[in-house]
Amino acid sequence: MSILHPRLARAKFALPSAVTLLSIACGFASIVMSVDNAVVGNPGDYRMAAALLVLAGVFDALDGYVARATGTSSDFGMQLDSIADVMNFGCAPAVLLYCYGFVQLGAHQPAMLLRVGGIASFFFVACGAMRLARFNVNVGRTDPRYFVGMPITAGAACVASVVVAWPAPAATVWQAGLLALLLVGVGSLMVSTLRFPSSKQSKSWGALALLVVNVGLLAWLQTRYFALFFALYIVVTLALNLAWLRGWRGIAPPRVYTD
Repeated sequence: MSILHPRLARAKFALPSAVTLLSIACGFASIVMSVDNAVVGNPGDYRMAAALLVLAGVFDALDGYVARATGTSSDFGMQLDSIADVMNFGCAPAVLLYCYGFVQLGAHQPAMLLRVGGIASFFFVACGAMRLARFNVNVGRTDPRYFVGMPITAGAACVASVVVAWPAPAATVWQAGLLALLLVGVGSLMVSTLRFPSSKQSKSWGALALLVVNVGLLAWLQTRYFALFFALYIVVTLALNLAWLRGWRGIAPPRVYTD
């Protein structure tokens, strides 16, 4: 046992990274499924590709929990997690929306449509990468109750929720245009300085009631619940930031940190 114990202790440090790799596997599988389905346009496969992004988000949250529970947090794990986020919540949803909204339709439309889709998808990826870089350099410098800009995981979920709600690929140029606006809009929110509430907000009976309401809406709306949830999430956040700007302090604004 004395010989195995040091090996087991070292192996324990690999657990968080293994969970992160499972997250990467889900993101990669989503990309492969999106690309394979680009010509066929099977709605079920697009919905599955979006669901894989949700599963990647679950593993993304779990790796940090495992690291804290086992006392194995490390700089390597933090860097691997950040790289995984770029792929899972930047590249994968952008590829999903490009295949879902532009590839099949682009075969029967002017080539400009594919270019617009490609530019909008890249814009989303670039904003996600910059959002993560800003987060990494500002650790400990911002109020932990709020994110500066929409988190990349929420941005990916916002994009994926549209595919979950309406899995049939875009059939008109108008629909493709809306998807391009979605990618640009969510990407812009990620690199904005708007404050988005985080899960570290204080717990209350109001939060519990809100949870119950959301569970009820999920049972009622089913797959379209997620699109409604993220639409309200954005609207409420914009309203909250505007209220702070106009002097309202019903909800405490983020604290300002100075070096």
